[in-house]
Amino acid sequence: MQSVTVVEVPQWQASGSRTAYRLRQGAAELADFFATGERLRAATDGQPTEARDGVAALDTLVANLKAIRAARARALGPTVITVGGDCAVDLAPIEAALATYGDRVAVVWFDAHGDLNTPVSSPSGAFHGMVLRTLLGDGPPELAPTRTLRPDQVVLAGVRALDPAERAFVDEHAIRHVPVAGLADPAAVADEVAATGADAVYIHIDLDVLDPGVFGSVGTPEPEGSTLDQLVAAVRALTARFTLAGLCVAEYEPDQPRDREVLAELAAALLAANT
Repeated sequence: MQSVTVVEVPQWQASGSRTAYRLRQGAAELADFFATGERLRAATDGQPTEARDGVAALDTLVANLKAIRAARARALGPTVITVGGDCAVDLAPIEAALATYGDRVAVVWFDAHGDLNTPVSSPSGAFHGMVLRTLLGDGPPELAPTRTLRPDQVVLAGVRALDPAERAFVDEHAIRHVPVAGLADPAAVADEVAATGADAVYIHIDLDVLDPGVFGSVGTPEPEGSTLDQLVAAVRALTARFTLAGLCVAEYEPDQPRDREVLAELAAALLAANT
């Protein structure tokens, strides 16, 4: 197994979940599951702030982004696994992957949601629903990445709950999308990445991509999600064909004890895929 650096990011302020505070504990528990080598913790601010410019807790998120960038910059291993916290913890790691791989990297977004809103279109103001759109260059200026993705570098996987503005964006830019039914074919997501021309892949996993009957410890569950086997098989197919540019697992709100068994199995499988 290659050396792994785990970056724990206990950020919760970007989430719109009423139980988002659980994400702090979730980040720590996820780090325990994945810790096989170096372990770092981003010094994020634990306090919320008022909404500004259509984004909840914007000032705190700006400070947190600086802390996440600093923690990511200290990571030394060839494989960096970021654990959240909310999905917005992945902004800095993906911009780091872009700095290393540039046009050669594709981002696979395993999630029940597209996270493609803007401050104007978001119904909640929660930034975890805007982070992918921000990485594509359409987010709040204070949280702008140092380098942006192109739409043809993105593959949505398991997404099944898009707001109208998100759906319009996906259609307008022809963003690749493997729905839950498509995950029955383990190679489907890897084939879409191959179609981008990339030779490296960054994998983002929001745990609500899983069906609530499989894993329920999330703040924004959506029915008819993927199975654990489907998720693991898709990741294995990706890492077998492409260089792994990074991995994030986010949105774990500890609630149901049985879900720890699912996480243990998932972490073991993801670490084994990094061989």
